[in-house]
Amino acid sequence: MLPDTTKPFYHRLSHSLLALALICVAIYFGQDILIPLALSALLAVLLRPVENRLIRLGMNKIVAISLALTLAIVLLSALAVVLSIQITEFTDDWPKLQRNVDNAYRELRRWVRQEYKVSYRQQAQYLQQVREQTVNSLSGEGGTLGIITGPLGTLTLIPIYVFLLMYYRTMLLHFAVVLFPEKDSDRVREVLGEIKGIIQSYMVGLLIETAAVAGLNSVGLLILNVQYAILLSVVAAILNLIPYIGGLVATVLALAVTFINHPEPSMLIGVVAVFLVVQFIDNNLLVPLIVASKVRINALVSILGVLIGGALAGVSGMFLSIPAIAILKVIFDRVDELRPWGVLLGDETPEQSRNNLFRLKRRRRQEAIKSRVESRTES
Repeated sequence: MLPDTTKPFYHRLSHSLLALALICVAIYFGQDILIPLALSALLAVLLRPVENRLIRLGMNKIVAISLALTLAIVLLSALAVVLSIQITEFTDDWPKLQRNVDNAYRELRRWVRQEYKVSYRQQAQYLQQVREQTVNSLSGEGGTLGIITGPLGTLTLIPIYVFLLMYYRTMLLHFAVVLFPEKDSDRVREVLGEIKGIIQSYMVGLLIETAAVAGLNSVGLLILNVQYAILLSVVAAILNLIPYIGGLVATVLALAVTFINHPEPSMLIGVVAVFLVVQFIDNNLLVPLIVASKVRINALVSILGVLIGGALAGVSGMFLSIPAIAILKVIFDRVDELRPWGVLLGDETPEQSRNNLFRLKRRRRQEAIKSRVESRTES
């Protein structure tokens, strides 16, 4: 099907931008419902192979879904228990952290007063202004805390959503197919199949990447004999799920915790070095081999998507931004009018695109020749 060129380009562009704006508005105002539902959809697709394996063993569909969901809840609960134990031990050292921070704060104030001739009173006034502005931005209507905690407040609905999405999967897929004209049914099924494959591969890749990052961080911090090395490693790996921003937050958090018992500059530099090395391995080895091979999105769009997702729906929006962009790219590549947007989201240069097209045509030509030879042999 060729693109509709009967309407001016600006007319088609305005419709695309208007649809994008309406989607963003819907996400912003409906995030309390849409974000848990989107997270549930990702988990439902991830648990589908487990459900399918249990059904092949002869289990009833409801029993298989319930068992797969229970297994996921048990694994997440076990991880939460381990982290809570570590956090409880960490809170016992909070007074020590506060003393170290106070000492460093006094040294910093003394250095500012000597170097920049700023009195202690002026420093206190400036810090008071910054504190008031921060509190207002966090607690105000529509502030950061509201953006983050709004979707998280309905996380208790996720198990119910996951169960229902898995149970009504066939009906939902059939609805997506009959929603379009019958002549496009094959294309819709192809798009749905590719979206399912991308989400499954992406989620599995994220789990493998998270485990690898946690292991590498643990090895590095244990070598440095950092206290709470396992806790810091697991938290850093979880924060790493938020592209580009999570790694920075994890490094700052690790430095703050390490500062409790090891305020020496050499130890802090060692912690930063460990996280930098792990980030280098993650960005240049793990992500290209495990995650990026499943989701072909260029870095510029990824960064913008993470920032827009954070602005619309907080931390959950940051996490969901990459799979959402990947799904949009699959759809854009299958709709002629939206194909240029798919090119914008992808990471292929024009030269790579031409080479891939050439290889695709050659493979189709070889398949056509092979099919003709087989038909002649059968006749």
